Amino acid sequence: MRTALVIGTGLIGTSAALALAGRGVTVHLTDHDPAQARTAAALGAGIDEAPEGPVDLAVVAVPPAHVATTLADAMRRGTARAYIDVASVKGGPRRELEALGCDLASYIGTHPMSGKERSGPLAATADLFEGRPWVLTPTRDTHTEVLNLALELIALCRAVPVVMDADAHDRAVALVSHTPQLVSSMVAARLADADETAVRLCGQGIRDVTRIAASDPRMWVEILSANPGPVADVLTGVAADLEETVRALRALQSADDDKRRGGADGIEDVLRRGNTGRERVPGKHGAAPAAYEIVAVLISDRPGELARIFADAGRAGVNIEDVRIEHATGQQAGLVQLMVEPAAASGLSASLRERGWSIRQ
Repeated sequence: MRTALVIGTGLIGTSAALALAGRGVTVHLTDHDPAQARTAAALGAGIDEAPEGPVDLAVVAVPPAHVATTLADAMRRGTARAYIDVASVKGGPRRELEALGCDLASYIGTHPMSGKERSGPLAATADLFEGRPWVLTPTRDTHTEVLNLALELIALCRAVPVVMDADAHDRAVALVSHTPQLVSSMVAARLADADETAVRLCGQGIRDVTRIAASDPRMWVEILSANPGPVADVLTGVAADLEETVRALRALQSADDDKRRGGADGIEDVLRRGNTGRERVPGKHGAAPAAYEIVAVLISDRPGELARIFADAGRAGVNIEDVRIEHATGQQAGLVQLMVEPAAASGLSASLRERGWSIRQ
């Protein structure tokens, strides 16, 4: 691939353009907001000028509701040899293209499974897709050259290609992406009018659950409007679990021993099913989830402290598999949770103590 046209310079489009431009591809940028395209160009994502002739690949990075019309317009103008979109839903846009009479041989729907809470070109990074799944939804009509160009794009972005049926993809993202966004937002909404005393008690658990609730509502309305049925199906199951959980909690308030036991069983059931589901979430590098041991270290909020603790762990010959930071309320300190292989935990704790770190049990 030597040339590409990125239509839509938001987070995803600009990140893809940055990755391509960084690997020698000449990237042309366009957006309905010219200022946004200029911003992406200033970041090094390409040039905000129309190509003189057809490019190798056109990447349509616009909201799902505009994918089909944008693609149809680009195809009519003959802007590229091949066309892809990167929208988070796949079945609807493909059916709209069919209804518009477009030639689907030159098109393949794709979806990079990566993003941020922030949107726009200023949030973009060239490494956004590295190591992340990038879904491809080819059909019998898809030309081999188009599939190969899409695969080349994914390789240049250092993502991992995953081939799926379009409608199966939409059901999958309803479960693992779209519903979690709504549930996170619903939990965060409980905080909007909560007493300040309660909010000050927020710890890492509520931060983990509500992190994605910071996402742009307008963007998510567009996404959910393109995939409402599958999301509603998943939420129906969540709602049934919620109803059962509420009944179980009410039973725990009962003076009747049998009802309390039934309530406890109901709560245990949903928690255990949650354990089972969580165990299926892929671990590091997409491998099976691993059980790590946590070494908790008290750390002050000063420049260089994290670098120092990582360096000390390296001197101990221990690889940090994952890390979390829990900030102390009202103090310039926090607890760093270093996740390591169980066999390395005691040695790391001892080594860090020798270097003056305070280890919490």
